[in-house]
Amino acid sequence: MFYERYVSLCTREKISPSTAAVKAGFNKGTVSVWKKKYEAGQDVVPEQEIIDKICAFFGCSESWLRGIEKAPTQEGERKVSDDDIMFALWGDSDDVDKDDLDDVKRYAAFVRERKKQK
Repeated sequence: MFYERYVSLCTREKISPSTAAVKAGFNKGTVSVWKKKYEAGQDVVPEQEIIDKICAFFGCSESWLRGIEKAPTQEGERKVSDDDIMFALWGDSDDVDKDDLDDVKRYAAFVRERKKQK
């Protein structure tokens, strides 16, 4: 959700959401509206002008802020979730669970260790 991403940017920069709003160039009351909607389970879709200001202030992409792309990782770092792994291996199958994933992870660790010893 947009509000979660906005707050994560603020947390990363160690700045409050309302202070970030003012520094980015829009009304801090807007953030209060976003928070209330978020707490009510509603997503927020800000005006393009505000999106542009947030992206310029924080140096993030619009597609990330809108939730279209995943957050960038540190150089050389790859973040893959367990859900990503399970989907890659089994697709949408409901026949697998976390125990199956743990078995695959143990086997992968075994293979890595065996290759190190060669």
